[in-house]
Amino acid sequence: MRRLLRLEDDVEVIDDVGSGREAVEVIQRDRPDLVLLDVQMPDLDGFGVVDALGVDQMPPTIFVTAFNEYAVRAFDVHAIDYLLKPFDTDRFRSAFVRARVHLEQRSSAEQGRKIRALLEQVLGEGAVASVDRSAPANGTAPAPAAPRHRFVDRLMVKHDGRVFFVKATDVDWFEASGNYVRIHTGKVSHLIRETMQRVEAQLDPSMFVRIHRAVIVNLDRIRELQPWFAGDYVVILRDGRQLKLSRTYREHLHTRMQRLA
Repeated sequence: MRRLLRLEDDVEVIDDVGSGREAVEVIQRDRPDLVLLDVQMPDLDGFGVVDALGVDQMPPTIFVTAFNEYAVRAFDVHAIDYLLKPFDTDRFRSAFVRARVHLEQRSSAEQGRKIRALLEQVLGEGAVASVDRSAPANGTAPAPAAPRHRFVDRLMVKHDGRVFFVKATDVDWFEASGNYVRIHTGKVSHLIRETMQRVEAQLDPSMFVRIHRAVIVNLDRIRELQPWFAGDYVVILRDGRQLKLSRTYREHLHTRMQRLA
């Protein structure tokens, strides 16, 4: 990583440490603009480093990991990016470009919120719950904040050895395809190994609606509904795409669209 960082303009490597506790000390002392943090390290893992520093004090972070079983699904939503070992120059550069954009556009408060959300998703709701430290006048302890369900804002796609992300807001519609789900974004589509039930559970219901056993649509992409044969309807998207509206989901879609009107 040091070699790859030398290829980046205006980058100064402050330190390179081999354990989690050393990472905490260096971050506290030098306050770097960006941290490249391994998930697994001696004495304190990557999540332990974040927890020790406090999510609000953690600099923007690119996570590095050889394991995607539990981490990748969280990182694709909350981290700036992650590097899955082994990675090449192009993959590293892609992550660093994302970090540069993030540093330009996001405030430190926003970064703290996202890392907090990452910890809550991986370690469990309430593990890092924010609690008001000022006790009420009657001396009773404040109640912990109620857990909130979080919906994905990015979807991870694997293709030809690459891993990249698609923003949920960019998706026009989802289509079941055997044991996979096809993500349609404009003229491009991507295949992910998921079930429609799992995809639907991760999507914000204020943004997406199921119109068929095999189809979920972005509400913002719907242009109109048109009657079809035998009392059926079709959903017309802004790009002209026609999707069949199942009778099972018709009333639900009508209700949702009336709320948006």
